[in-house]
Amino acid sequence: MYKNLTIFILFISLVSVSAQARVVDSIKVQLPKDTVARIFGQAVVPAKILSTPDSTKSKAFRPNPGKVVWMATIIPGYGQILNKKYWKLPLVYGGFLGCAYAISWNSNQYNSYKNAYLDLYTYNHSDINYKNAVDKNKANVSFYQILPKGYTIADFQGYTEFEKTLKTRQDFYRRYRDLSIIATIGYYALTIIDAYVDAQLYDFDISPDLSMRVQPALIKNSSGNNTFAMQCNISF
Repeated sequence: MYKNLTIFILFISLVSVSAQARVVDSIKVQLPKDTVARIFGQAVVPAKILSTPDSTKSKAFRPNPGKVVWMATIIPGYGQILNKKYWKLPLVYGGFLGCAYAISWNSNQYNSYKNAYLDLYTYNHSDINYKNAVDKNKANVSFYQILPKGYTIADFQGYTEFEKTLKTRQDFYRRYRDLSIIATIGYYALTIIDAYVDAQLYDFDISPDLSMRVQPALIKNSSGNNTFAMQCNISF
């Protein structure tokens, strides 16, 4: 009798386990995968998410210093464009316009005084007939035209002294014309250096720990006495 009861209890247990297994399988089929993962404590991560790179992160912009230098050399101001420093373009081209104006102004003045000097030199070393012919047409003679308004050659103590004045003015404007050209070349080089430095330091970050502090201090002078002063401290 006890043997039959034991067999009956074992049979009931096997039937119950089998029924529970079928119920679990049914839950796996009906419920979503993530629900099944929570039920059974499994972490399910789709393989597509793991293998796909993050497309939202774009590569940080950084200019190429070599390319910036070459382009700034070929086209003035283009280096600033490559560095995305567009606010510097008015300064760059404004500087070149100023240099061009200085060269043009000094060149025109130099040529005017040069022609007047050469004409007056010829006038002073010519015969009386040539001088008379020139004096009849003063309005078209260069050294008469270059006289300041209200002045005559007599105000410059004669033709000889006026010739020296024209030579001095000619040399003056020639010097400043040459200096304007040198300044333009220097400014051109400066724009290239500026573009290169900007490219090199584009992503340079100054740490917030860098600070400057000004505070009063006592400093001993040469006589050994204390002197009040202001001290500047820079912390890195």
